[in-house]
Amino acid sequence: MIRNLERVDGHAWSPVEAREQFRSGVGGPTAGLAPGHTQANLISVPADWAYDMLLFCQRNPKPCPVLDVTEAGAWSTQLAPDADLRTDLPGYRVWEHGELVDEPTDVVERWRDDLVSFLIGCSFTFEWMLSESGVPMRHVEQGRNVPMYVTDRPCRAAGRLHGPMVVSMRPVPPEHIDTAVRESAMMPAVHGGPVHQGDPAGLGIEDLGRPDFGDPVDAEPGDIPVFWACGVTPQAAVMASRPPFAITHAPGQMFITDARDAQYRVA
Repeated sequence: MIRNLERVDGHAWSPVEAREQFRSGVGGPTAGLAPGHTQANLISVPADWAYDMLLFCQRNPKPCPVLDVTEAGAWSTQLAPDADLRTDLPGYRVWEHGELVDEPTDVVERWRDDLVSFLIGCSFTFEWMLSESGVPMRHVEQGRNVPMYVTDRPCRAAGRLHGPMVVSMRPVPPEHIDTAVRESAMMPAVHGGPVHQGDPAGLGIEDLGRPDFGDPVDAEPGDIPVFWACGVTPQAAVMASRPPFAITHAPGQMFITDARDAQYRVA
């Protein structure tokens, strides 16, 4: 039975402890867990789609910054050599021809020998830098998944892959916006600085209270919505491009690596 992270104190977990908990059936958003350690999005595609995905990421580095790419069939990564990508995330999604067909807690039975996995930077990584600088993380405070939205900004197509950019949103008090922009911009490997702030209509978002992924978050009076490119973008590309098969993380339920956040800070 899945136990929800909302009822488990994981803020003091090490990456190894977090992955052990996920393997045992603990599930839920990973924002705020294993502080100081890099989190990553996952997408696994058949080898004959791997070049298209690599090119898609290279052409769209803001939403799809690549941290590692595995060999075909491999389920380990240099980001956490003892981990198993098939079991060590809290939740997965399985796609067939662009349709979501399953949301299991492990993908051992779904794994294929031709799958190439991409580990893509996640904005949860820089949240600790923002928090230490005094920027409030409303979704963490409220025990919710970060809200994510499909925008009207198309990504640059690559081979057979195309689709819109997805963004995550954090309400930020005006006095902290400069800090949020500066601190996140120092970590381009995990999306870097925001792509937009203020009126969500500038991204084609009609209602912040109805995210496409994650949970709605309650803003405090005066908060300004700030939007970062999001690693769920490859899932939007899967839905738009309809490859025959893919495995991804469940939005907001990331792979927690052994790497330290500071490794990806450029200044």
